Amino acid sequence: MSYRETLKYLETFINYEKLSVYPYKESLKLERIRNFLAAIGNPQESLRCIHVAGSKGKGSTCAFLTYILREAGYKVGLYTSPHLSDFRERIRILKGRQNPKEDAFEGLIPADDLTGLVRKLRPAIERYNKASEYGPLTFFEVYTTLAFIYFQEKKTDIAVLETGLGGRLDATNTAWPCICAITPISYEHTQRLGNTLRKIAAEKAGIIKAQSAKRKMQSLTVVSAPQEEEAMEVIRNKCRKAGAKLYAVGRDIKYERSGNGFKVIGISAECPDLKIRLIGGHQIANATLAVGVVSALRPYGIDVDNATIRRGLYNTLWPGRCEIISENPLTVVDGAQNVASVSALRETVKENFPGKRTIIVLGVSDDKDIKGICAELADLSDEFILTQAHSPRALKPARMAEYLRGKKLYLTDSVKEAKGLASKIVKRDDLVLVAGSLFVVGEYRDDKK
Repeated sequence: MSYRETLKYLETFINYEKLSVYPYKESLKLERIRNFLAAIGNPQESLRCIHVAGSKGKGSTCAFLTYILREAGYKVGLYTSPHLSDFRERIRILKGRQNPKEDAFEGLIPADDLTGLVRKLRPAIERYNKASEYGPLTFFEVYTTLAFIYFQEKKTDIAVLETGLGGRLDATNTAWPCICAITPISYEHTQRLGNTLRKIAAEKAGIIKAQSAKRKMQSLTVVSAPQEEEAMEVIRNKCRKAGAKLYAVGRDIKYERSGNGFKVIGISAECPDLKIRLIGGHQIANATLAVGVVSALRPYGIDVDNATIRRGLYNTLWPGRCEIISENPLTVVDGAQNVASVSALRETVKENFPGKRTIIVLGVSDDKDIKGICAELADLSDEFILTQAHSPRALKPARMAEYLRGKKLYLTDSVKEAKGLASKIVKRDDLVLVAGSLFVVGEYRDDKK
């Protein structure tokens, strides 16, 4: 089985990331992957892990956690989604600093390793799919299983897992974490997760569950970002039922900004003189959540000192999120496509690039709050290049144009065309802001024009 054949095989599984409309609860059945994992020996049960859910900031929080723990000398598995360019980015292992050259995708699973895992797992998948009463496995379920096996085989010290969609029915929810982190919860995927903050929070907080008795672990710890009271009430109730200890940023963990740095007053100690290279106040909030999680790991035998936290935060790379990819012309890309994330992006641009004429390249998926996203971005620019990624879920630019009347609009058929147009109309001191779908961001980053 070659790597190309591996890719073709993985593409045969239904991939809900590429579908705009599907019945959420009927399609994502946790019993399906639970039964499959049991059939292959439950590799996820051998992992010590941190599980992260929420509406925005999940990936950045996972990255901060991974780099801090890597800096402390641990071999850290990182499982995230979606990817920017290559879905091998979703499965990574970071350990030590073997190469001084910075690599935004350090430790991604080698093609040969992925091929070997698929070759080994394929017979079990096909046997299971023939007999499954819950239907065949999905792409995300298969890929999550591959991550579990890879982390098990490589003997990671700890794995950081980002939920895909929601949390309660997500394939990653088959793992048994020692810590759960909940990033800010806001309105997103309302047609699937629910049309109230309470319902959405219930799906996200579904990762909070009582520890399996046979694992003989300490009770679960949950660290939450600041939340709307409606969402926090759901989290508190879920922790109470699961017997989990809850720490909250803003109550038990606080941060104070000072110049271009900040300090965190944590669960048991203060961590001063912190700096990150990811831009935006929301990233400082994500970093604070990560520091809170690291502090909560002490009872589990992981004690990280301040100097290590400081280095880990500063060394964190997380491409595609408020990332400066060019200085000439100044170009920032950010995969923000829900209203809360776009609002954070808007504030970041205003704070870090005040007074700059901004050209916005925008492309989003067709199941997003288009009106809300456009409203958040409208006061940043009078000039928009509307585009679409090479994805079946990409929204047609003409649909976005309906919500940006009065602006100077350019409609393009591809990200490549949008990038070429931006290079023609941008002036020396302008900012090009690429926002929306991570697929748009990935294509823009990869295009070498």
